[in-house]
Amino acid sequence: MGPESRSARIHLLVAEQAARRGARVAVMDVCAAAVAALPVGGAGLSAMSRAAPSHPLCSTDDTSEQLEELQLTLGEGPCVDAFLHGSAVLTPDLLARDLQDRWMVFAEAALEAGARAVFALPLQMGAISPGVLDLYARAPVRLDAEELADALAFADLATLVLLDTRIDEAGGPRSHPFEDLGAYRAEIDQASGMLTVQLGVGIEEAFVRLRAHAYARGRRLADVAADVVGRRLRFPPDAEPDQTGQDT
Repeated sequence: MGPESRSARIHLLVAEQAARRGARVAVMDVCAAAVAALPVGGAGLSAMSRAAPSHPLCSTDDTSEQLEELQLTLGEGPCVDAFLHGSAVLTPDLLARDLQDRWMVFAEAALEAGARAVFALPLQMGAISPGVLDLYARAPVRLDAEELADALAFADLATLVLLDTRIDEAGGPRSHPFEDLGAYRAEIDQASGMLTVQLGVGIEEAFVRLRAHAYARGRRLADVAADVVGRRLRFPPDAEPDQTGQDT
């Protein structure tokens, strides 16, 4: 299955979950759709950052809620490794001896909570990593190539929804919950890169400033990024997010 048709199918599954709730698409819909589509029993999503405390955003059941809390409290587990290394961590069986050594406390606690397999997928948009999507199963299970591709597509969509939802909480209008993810990712990353030069800061801080400006103005993140890339908006090094200037 090609990436475009897979993405469209995943979008539809998530939109259907939101329609059942009678609400706008949110990260909880991505988690619920992933559980329905994949051989897993639960899913959780945590917002993570190197500069701020991490915290769970949603979970589909008690077990997934416990596992999200456990990993963030203990500072170890597939979720933490996926975030730190920026790559998927696939754990078909937590009873594997090497995992008992790798996550000494988490592995035992996760098994007690009812999980046997854990798949952690980092949420990434270029150099920006806002969190991790975790999938859990109560029995040993391996994801085949198609299932893994679907899981990664759910993580891509969760990234988009998470970033756009954070901005949209300010009440800004949004024409549609889904953008072309490739173009969206590229523009956000390019804008963040330009801000590292304008502000003399790292990529994570540049993204925080970009997001803060969008939030303060009640604008969509994608629109602010487009203005930066199009050189219609500059961020002076000493300016607060609400003091940036529009170029003429």
